[in-house]
Amino acid sequence: MTTALRTGGCQCGAVRFRIHGELGRASICHCRMCQKAFGGFFGPLVAAPNDGVEWTRGAPRYFQSSVNISRGFCEKCGTPLTYRYPGGLELAIGAFDNRDDLAPKIQVNFASHIPWVTEIFDAPIRDAEEDVSQQERIISFQHPDHDTENWPEKGLHL
Repeated sequence: MTTALRTGGCQCGAVRFRIHGELGRASICHCRMCQKAFGGFFGPLVAAPNDGVEWTRGAPRYFQSSVNISRGFCEKCGTPLTYRYPGGLELAIGAFDNRDDLAPKIQVNFASHIPWVTEIFDAPIRDAEEDVSQQERIISFQHPDHDTENWPEKGLHL
C-alpha cells in the first residue's frame, strides 16, 4: 500500500477522517455480520495503521456486534465506516475518497458467501448512455470525495 495522504468519510460529510501511515491488508469479508453491517453482499475493509486514524470532522458511533467486535458508522446518514477489534481497526474501503488502489487481496469467511456473489459481474451491463440520463435526474446531497471547509455550511451540494 502507499503512504500518500489518505482521506475519507461518510456519505453526508458529518464524519471525515485522515490516515497517517501505511494501510495494511485490504480484504472482503463474507460473514453474515458484515453482510448486515454493510447492507451488501460482503464487507470491503482495509487495515488502518495503529494510532493512524485522525477524525477530522465528527466521529463514528459504535455498535457492539459481538463480544470482541464493534462497528463504527455515521449516526446521521448510516454510512458504515469501521470494524474495531481488540488490537486493531479496519476501515470501509468505500468510505475512502480515492479507492483505486485498495483492491482486496484476500476473501475471508468465504464459507458464508452468498452463492451467486461469484457470478454477479457476469450479468449484462446497462448502456452507459442510459446511466448518464438516469444520473442527470438526480440531485445529490452526498459529500464530495474531498475535504472542503465550505460544505455543507455554505449550501454547496453536488
